[in-house]
Amino acid sequence: MKPINVGLLGIGTVGGGVYAVLERNADEIARRAGREIRITVVADRDIERARRLTNGAVKLTDDALGVTRDPDIDIVVELIGGETLAKDLALSAIENGKHFVTANKALLAVHGNEIFAAARRRDVMVAFEAAVAGGIPIIKALRESLSANRIEWVAGIINGTTNFILSEMRDKGLPFAEVLRQAQRLGYAEADPTFDIEGVDAAHKATIMSAIAFGIPMQFDKAHVEGISRLESVDIGYAGQLGYRIKLLGIARKRPEGIELRVHPTLVHANKLLANVEGAMNAVLVQADAVGATLYYGKGAGAEPTASAVIADLVDITRLHTADPEHRVPHLAFQPDQVLDVPVLPIGEALTSFYLRMRVLDKPGVLADITRILADSDISIDAMIQREAGEGESQTDIIMLTHQTVEKNAEAAIARIEALDSVQGKVTRLRLETL
Repeated sequence: MKPINVGLLGIGTVGGGVYAVLERNADEIARRAGREIRITVVADRDIERARRLTNGAVKLTDDALGVTRDPDIDIVVELIGGETLAKDLALSAIENGKHFVTANKALLAVHGNEIFAAARRRDVMVAFEAAVAGGIPIIKALRESLSANRIEWVAGIINGTTNFILSEMRDKGLPFAEVLRQAQRLGYAEADPTFDIEGVDAAHKATIMSAIAFGIPMQFDKAHVEGISRLESVDIGYAGQLGYRIKLLGIARKRPEGIELRVHPTLVHANKLLANVEGAMNAVLVQADAVGATLYYGKGAGAEPTASAVIADLVDITRLHTADPEHRVPHLAFQPDQVLDVPVLPIGEALTSFYLRMRVLDKPGVLADITRILADSDISIDAMIQREAGEGESQTDIIMLTHQTVEKNAEAAIARIEALDSVQGKVTRLRLETL
């Protein structure tokens, strides 16, 4: 049977991993796919690096667009990253009848609706398992394995850089800036870490998961995004005293009113599985009506873990290469005419619990004033710490955990608390999820 010819766009860290794993496990992969899958052309700006990694065994070019038009190529794999060029390459490959595989979460979160529509017109497949959580097969689980279920929510640690930073801050009591520098030295964080530490990378991934879980279009522009750059070690310490750990979570939850789509630092109880995911590892927890809760854990980045997911997509496409397009797995799990335009709720409508830290004057009546304001907003207190003021200190910290409430009610109460003469400065507010 004729081999499947692959054009590889980009042979950096992940592209090199794809080439190496495909070469090393070629026989095993062919046994699974039913025919040989071979990379016949590699496009990269650094031709010398490409030559070293491939030993000159394939055609090399710096013309990525030319690969998308090559009549001998069956599948184009995009591992360049970014949005602008990657979008042009994706649409060119699709227009020329190529199936398309990508690990590019930003591309899909921002331009996925347009790309999937183009793929349907040309009857080609777009596969993107590697775009979320590296080697963890979460896309396949949401799109296929859980297809009997009504998915209720998805919550995940889907950025290894921030998880490493938070683990180190908790374990060593170090400030954010110092741990970030350490993460950069170890190669966990980029020289410009903005996408990671400000939550954008996680929001791209959460957007993709929400679309597949609930059968809605990609709506990255509606996601609420907060990172960890302003998180203070003192709050990690207080959370620990209350039995919680802080994780950057991507959350997608379906409610009757619409979809919650949010990324932010979140308190998770220490006895929960997600709270114990440490270092640069990723994990995604899915709650569904029939199967209950399922957890997907593993390496969320790296050359070969991500390559594993890319090659799994190549195998899937090879198996379905000649199948009737109507009988392929839909890109977003649901049939295209069944994708719903359900609204993504503004963050003020989110239903969650809160961690509140207040710096207050150490005098009688302060706590009563604060609890009265919360009660007026129908917010009940679940737990509290009041730090004893040291000798000679006139101020102290009060830390509260609330029960679940609508966020806009909590924000209104916080504004009233901050207006009290006895409260010094802003109230630190973090969300808490029971999962």
